[in-house]
Amino acid sequence: MNIQKMIVMMVMMGSSLCAMAENKAHIRPITLNEAIMLARVQSVNAAVALNELKTAYWEYRTFQADLLPEVNLSATLPSYAKSYNSYQQSDGSYTFVRNNYMQMSSALSIDQNIWLTGDKLSLNTSLDFMKQLDGTKDERYMSVPIALTLNQPIFGTNTFKWDRRIEPVRYAEAKANFLSETEEVTMTTINYFFNLLLAKENVSIAKQNLENAEKLYEVAKAKRKMGQISENDVLQLKLNMLNAQSDLTDYESSLKSNMFQLRSFLALGEDEELEPILPEEIPTMLVNYQDALEKALANNAFAHNIRRRQLEADYNVAKAKGNLRQITLFAQVGFTGTGERFQNAYDPLKDNQIVEVGFKVPLLDWGKRRGQVKVAKSNREVVQSRLRQETMDFNQNLFILVEQFNNQRAQLNIADEADQIAQQRYKTNVETFMIGRISTLDLNDAQVSKDEARQKHISELFYYWYYYYQLRSLTLWDFEKNTNIDADFEAIVRR
Repeated sequence: MNIQKMIVMMVMMGSSLCAMAENKAHIRPITLNEAIMLARVQSVNAAVALNELKTAYWEYRTFQADLLPEVNLSATLPSYAKSYNSYQQSDGSYTFVRNNYMQMSSALSIDQNIWLTGDKLSLNTSLDFMKQLDGTKDERYMSVPIALTLNQPIFGTNTFKWDRRIEPVRYAEAKANFLSETEEVTMTTINYFFNLLLAKENVSIAKQNLENAEKLYEVAKAKRKMGQISENDVLQLKLNMLNAQSDLTDYESSLKSNMFQLRSFLALGEDEELEPILPEEIPTMLVNYQDALEKALANNAFAHNIRRRQLEADYNVAKAKGNLRQITLFAQVGFTGTGERFQNAYDPLKDNQIVEVGFKVPLLDWGKRRGQVKVAKSNREVVQSRLRQETMDFNQNLFILVEQFNNQRAQLNIADEADQIAQQRYKTNVETFMIGRISTLDLNDAQVSKDEARQKHISELFYYWYYYYQLRSLTLWDFEKNTNIDADFEAIVRR
């Protein structure tokens, strides 16, 4: 008896735990707009787009910093050496002498890259100290209170000037890419949302079909007993019932799979049972192709990408030409002083002037450098040809998309009306079958038409929203508000 009680208690506890587990999962109705907002904030795709924007932002900030003055402090505190070094004597022979000294040095410089000419201008000050630790144990100081240094490449490629043309375009491309990728996150959300919505509708249709099939089968058995229908019709209706049971099982499995997919994409917990709400209201508008093309070429990353690749191809040609010869000018003017005491290193001061002009001109390279110029020019022509083709493809794809979007509302209206007609036809056929005026084949045809019409309606609604956000992604234009899609990139990067 005690064992039976324990078994009953365990069963009751198990039932309670199952009920608690079921209660943990709560139904969450979700609209398309809510899913889109969650995806833009919580999805992995949104996080990837944000990190790509941050990378581009700091790369652009690094480029800007290269054009600003840079203050550098360098020091050696201290440097100690106790070793032998080679020494050439007056007769030309070498010997080794013992050194034992300590040295310290420091230098402060302000460096400025000049983008217009490509040179580097520096303002320097430095102080060096040396102390002999053997022999006379002398101390020496050497100062350069001020020196102006110029390092100027001549005939070479002005990298700063090219970067000043390319980097702003690259950053503009990255910002446009971020906005487009945000819209692409929306398109992915729409895809997952409507997959779940269609799966939910399929389950609902399968349940309705199963319920109807069971009722019709019971009616058919009664009619068979009265000899009103054939055995073949009864078997057909039983087969319909079994197929409906099988369809319901498949659709329920598909519903769980699609719910997991959307839930995972939105970074929601597993206890959330999403209930997608069919978006009945849609914006009514027509898009003009020329207007959309102008907006796309002004806003889309594609236009910036075209410009950047053209500039990079031109830069590669200029760099190859610059490598034909290399001439560098180095000049430094200022003052210097030296003495056994610190103050003597600054009084008196003497001129400190250095001028160097170095060059490297290939006398015989077997046409290597000129070949590099030819290669760069050929590559530029290839890039230009590809850009022309890509521009044509972009324009053509945009034209097709605009046509598809403008036609989609009519397709949606047709699908909506067909859905209503198919539902009414099936209902009428069921009633007609009850009184024995149509066959099972006609009833099955009405059911298939009903199911397909409902699925078609949801599919056409999906395409409308997908085309709409694809247009937004390409044009970066909000057609409802008639304004640019923009963002505060500084705030986005720093959040």
